[in-house]
Amino acid sequence: MALLVSCGGLQTKTYQDDLVMPLAEGQEDSLFFTVSLEYVSGGLRVPPMEKINQTIVQQAFDLEETPGSLEEVATTYRENLIDEYITENGNPEEEVGVLTWEDKVNGVFTGAYKEWQNYLLTYYSFRGGAHGIQTVSQLVFDQKTGDILTENQLFREGFTEPVSELMRRAVKAEFEAEDPELLQLVEMDFIVPNGNFSVGDNGIQWIFQPYEVGPYALGIVTAHVSWKDLKPYLQ
Repeated sequence: MALLVSCGGLQTKTYQDDLVMPLAEGQEDSLFFTVSLEYVSGGLRVPPMEKINQTIVQQAFDLEETPGSLEEVATTYRENLIDEYITENGNPEEEVGVLTWEDKVNGVFTGAYKEWQNYLLTYYSFRGGAHGIQTVSQLVFDQKTGDILTENQLFREGFTEPVSELMRRAVKAEFEAEDPELLQLVEMDFIVPNGNFSVGDNGIQWIFQPYEVGPYALGIVTAHVSWKDLKPYLQ
């Protein structure tokens, strides 16, 4: 556990676990496993605090429900990953061709806006090949209820098309400024509100994963739209 952290009244701690496990003695190839998840430890009423922490565990480990505490779930995930690594890559007592696997889960609160708390969850997985896969999820928690904020709560009915157009303009402007050649790879029709967003003083930022709106070369694609531009469509 990391030291207690306080941010705007919200108190948090961080659960951490690190593992480096060679598959066979004398081999450089290993399983690298890291978990670092910030969770609420105080500063909120108990019901919303418990709901937020439960959601963090579910999202971090891709669960429909939480079968135990963060430590219990992370330990089970770790043990299952070790078993899978050994099963997939051979007997660790024998000198066999093996692979390096990496599995990294990281979650952190990234700031508050009004009654909402942003939480950034990243996952990196490497199972051999040319590259690993990184995904980034943004969660927005209502501090009063512990619920996740949705776009349908933020926007009026019929918001999808006009907000999508604002997002496409933002993506186009960013690529034109940084790497115009990559712009032609973006599938603009896929730039739509996707539930993966954060809120802040300057507006809303949406995130699109690798392959979500184009080839892997695009990486993580973001679309930031100001509150001023979004105002006509807000609840």
